[in-house]
Amino acid sequence: MPDRPYILLSCSTSIDGYIGNGSARLPLSNDADFDRVDAVRASCDAILVGAGTVRTDNPRLLVRSQVRREERAARGLPHSPAKVTVTDRVDLDPDADFFATGDCEKLVYCPTHRVAGARARLGPAATVVDGGAPVRMRVISEDLAARGVRRLMVEGGGTMHTQFLTENLADELQLVVAPVFVGDSGAPRFVGDGRFPWNPDRRATLAETRQIGDVVLLRYALSSRFGTD
Repeated sequence: MPDRPYILLSCSTSIDGYIGNGSARLPLSNDADFDRVDAVRASCDAILVGAGTVRTDNPRLLVRSQVRREERAARGLPHSPAKVTVTDRVDLDPDADFFATGDCEKLVYCPTHRVAGARARLGPAATVVDGGAPVRMRVISEDLAARGVRRLMVEGGGTMHTQFLTENLADELQLVVAPVFVGDSGAPRFVGDGRFPWNPDRRATLAETRQIGDVVLLRYALSSRFGTD
C-alpha cells in the first residue's frame, strides 16, 4: 500500500479567486456541480476539512444521493466516507453536524499537547489522533493510509489547501470557477501565501476543462499518480 492516499483537492472560487465573502457562507456552485461533487465524495474513503470550515460552515459532509449511498452500502462501506478535520486550538463543538450526522468514522487530528484536552472535549463524538508537534499534513496522510484510506478528498478551507499544496502532497486539483466577483481583499482565498511546487518554471498540467452550467471545472494533474486512483 502507498505511504499516503491519493489526495484530491476540491474547491469552488469566484473569478477573482475568493472562496467566501468574509461574513457568511458564499454559495458559488450550482445544482449540477453539487451533484458532481457528490459523486466524487461517494468515490472517496475520507473527506478532510479544516476546523475553521467546521466552525464557520457547519458542514455535514455526507453523500446526498440515495443511489450512491446504497451503492456504497452494497460494497460493505458506510453510506458516506469518513470525516476528517485538523485543528490547533480544538475549539470544536461535539454537537456540530460534522460530528452528529452520518454512520461514518470521524477523526480529529491535533497537536501532541492538545490530545488529552481534545479527547475530554469531544468524548465519543470523534477519534482524536496525535498529528505531531506541530501538526503536519504528511503525518496525517500517512496515518490515514495506515487506517485504510486509499482516496482522500480535501474540501477546504484555504489553510488546508495551502498546506497540502506547499507540502507537495496533492495528486489532483478540481477547481470550479463561478461567474461572480467578491472584490474584498479581506475575504478568504483559495490558498494563502507559500512556496508552491508549481510556478512559472514548473507549470501544473491542465488535464480537463468542463463547462457545467454557468461554472467551469478545471482539473489539474499535480503528480504522476493522477488518474491511477
